[in-house]
Amino acid sequence: MLRSSDSPDLLPFRTMGSLDHVDLELLSALADDHRATVVALADRLGLSRNTVQARMAKLERSGVFGSFERAVSPAALGYPIEAMISIVVRQADLPRITAELSLIPEVLHAHGLSGQVDLLARVAARDTQHLFAVDARILAIDGIERTETSLVMGEVIGYRVRPLLEAARREQ
Repeated sequence: MLRSSDSPDLLPFRTMGSLDHVDLELLSALADDHRATVVALADRLGLSRNTVQARMAKLERSGVFGSFERAVSPAALGYPIEAMISIVVRQADLPRITAELSLIPEVLHAHGLSGQVDLLARVAARDTQHLFAVDARILAIDGIERTETSLVMGEVIGYRVRPLLEAARREQ
């Protein structure tokens, strides 16, 4: 196991506490099959069902699992167009602006950035005219100075954590 200067048993990049070998194996098994039952996970890992349930509960309480909404495709809901919208704002208005952005259903998620762009929002739309209307709604928020929209042409690397899991397992 990779040792941290503070504790011999902790990996140094943790924010939720320590993830031990069993946690990493459990997360790896879930990355392989996120729909696996507790019984299937217990069989695969050679653990008791109660141990797997307790570990899953601990991981969930610790915030290890993200939103299951990520698994739902906007295209399946009738929103096949996605775009990234770079947003420049008046800094003093940032909290209110993000609150208003969260009220626009087509905004899938947004990140605060450093540099010349303040926010990067990923949006979904039914077609390009709908995308134009979404962008106009964003621009209409008081305090947004300008936007730049880039159409997502395709996902070349999907959301993943497996390489990080594999690195953590190797470093133990």
